Amino acid sequence: MLSTFFQHELKAFWRSKNAGRSVAIRVVMALLVLYLLANVLLIAFFLDKILDKSFPDQDLIPAFSGIVLYYFLFDLLLRLQLQELPTLRVQPYLHLPIKRDTIVRYLSITALLSAFNLWPILLFTPFIVKIIGHEHGASVASLFIIAVLALTIFNNNLALYIKRKSNVNGWIFLAATALVIIIAASDFAWHFFSIRSVSSLYFLNLIKQPALVILPIILAVGVYLFNVSYLKDNLYLEELGSRKATAYKSSTDIPLLGYFGHTGDLVANEIKLILRNKRPRSAFIMSSVLLFYGLIFYTNPVYAHKEGFKVFCGMFMTGVFIINYGQFMFGWQGGHFDGFLVSKVKFADFLKAKYLMFTIISTLAFILTIPYIYFGWHILLVHFVMYLWNIGVNITIVLFFANRNSRRIDISKSASFNWQGTSFSQFLVSFLLLGAAYIIYGPFALLGHADMGLIIMGAVGLVMVFIRSYLIKLLTDDFSQKRYMVAEGFRNKG
Repeated sequence: MLSTFFQHELKAFWRSKNAGRSVAIRVVMALLVLYLLANVLLIAFFLDKILDKSFPDQDLIPAFSGIVLYYFLFDLLLRLQLQELPTLRVQPYLHLPIKRDTIVRYLSITALLSAFNLWPILLFTPFIVKIIGHEHGASVASLFIIAVLALTIFNNNLALYIKRKSNVNGWIFLAATALVIIIAASDFAWHFFSIRSVSSLYFLNLIKQPALVILPIILAVGVYLFNVSYLKDNLYLEELGSRKATAYKSSTDIPLLGYFGHTGDLVANEIKLILRNKRPRSAFIMSSVLLFYGLIFYTNPVYAHKEGFKVFCGMFMTGVFIINYGQFMFGWQGGHFDGFLVSKVKFADFLKAKYLMFTIISTLAFILTIPYIYFGWHILLVHFVMYLWNIGVNITIVLFFANRNSRRIDISKSASFNWQGTSFSQFLVSFLLLGAAYIIYGPFALLGHADMGLIIMGAVGLVMVFIRSYLIKLLTDDFSQKRYMVAEGFRNKG
């Protein structure tokens, strides 16, 4: 039966009207994966020399034992962001005499067919065989390989379980990603504990106590059983559409947005769209991660005293969501844009919701960047000015070009290696969002009046916030002339 499922998947792929383009994309991705694997192999064969230079005061085996858990923590973070869920359109099979266990087994097996599962094997096995096997024998080397395989399967199933649960509740994905980041920060930044010490403790004791190999195996089996149980109960939520309406709160149940009436409801619906779908959720998560962007510049003495870089950092961090998410407006709603055109929702309210959503998220981003005051009060002032610029000018630029974007996006697909909806207009939007501020700031900075440039930029941003109603009217009139062209473009699924 498993071979039958596989044959059906192949037929569905080749019979798809986009098969040609899909093959081209898969070939490019396969070449990229092969290139990455080649680099991993290169590192693997020189890992002993790399460790010797990185840890000159340690023997090779203790040095290796200390880095293994670091790798798997980083691996888990990458999987949460990039690893695809193995899917099978199971709805046609559910009315047939096919056991659910068979379908679940197929999904579990295909889940192992990921490049992420090859990387640790290729990276660590040469070192284990060459160094550990030579010094402690084949039996100890086998224990290390089994432990690495078990941790690989554990990470694989844990990432898939989190992503499947996130299809029901997007906050689970954010919480899991935040937890991984907090664990890393607890070691690198806050020094609450040392992951390196834990890794060394386990793997060095594995040499003396072979029974310890059972620990990662138990973890791998446990998470695998969680996955199996979840799949049996939910075959398969995003494909079956079995979500119950009662399981979710309505948009009006978000207290803060309830104060904005119908506009707040539209914002709440868009927030749910972001949290429940892969590609917009990736844009949101990436925007959150890039709030640490200032640490690259403000801690570097080369850039710390250059005002132009502070302007860029302030604009980027307080407006990164506008840049990442906004450049694809209204493609996020492309799948149901026709329904929007014939609904009772006024386009002016639709635009108000976009303004409100971007303003709320930019405000939160500004608040989260306040700790950069550690590098000086002037940085906080620059961030505030760029925050005003983002909620006044950049939001308007995004919505102006949204009236000219007719490329729909499949929001259920991952953002990794996905160029759907991307065109020259997206490049132009990003360039304008990042460069428009320097049209005002640049001349003043060159003349030695950088602070005056900041004042004028803040004033321009504030004025555009105050005349937002007028801007919405202009954008609404502009959209009324282009709505049929935009809608026609969104109907094209190619």
